[in-house]
Amino acid sequence: MNEWFECKVRYDKPQGDGSIKQTTELYLVEGLSFSEAENSVIEELNPYISGEFMVDTMKRAKYAEIFTSEDAASDRYFRIRVSFVTIDEKTEKEKLQNVNYLVLAVDVKSALDTLTRNMADTMGDYRVGNITETRILDIFRHKTK
Repeated sequence: MNEWFECKVRYDKPQGDGSIKQTTELYLVEGLSFSEAENSVIEELNPYISGEFMVDTMKRAKYAEIFTSEDAASDRYFRIRVSFVTIDEKTEKEKLQNVNYLVLAVDVKSALDTLTRNMADTMGDYRVGNITETRILDIFRHKTK
């Protein structure tokens, strides 16, 4: 089963005025392990970054699902926390199970609309917790070799 990894990549980026600024960018990479995710992000970015760059930090990211958008203007990723409501049979008390979704959208409203559309067939009750814009620039999915 593949996992998601948030990878911060650091490199020197040329600016419009000719100067160079050290930049750190965040990418989400699907992989089987940290080393595979690191290799994938390096392979994906190598053609686009001139000079040296390094994967600065990596951490596991838990997303139940990632929803993309058909809208060409969608250029930002939003993390949406959803709480699924269940009833404990023994205590008959309400329990919440929190799950994170990642949604590509133009803004918060369109991210919520995309989530709602994709959750339309969900049988259980759920509540949308918070919606946060992430710094993720792009997603690299696992490639089978």
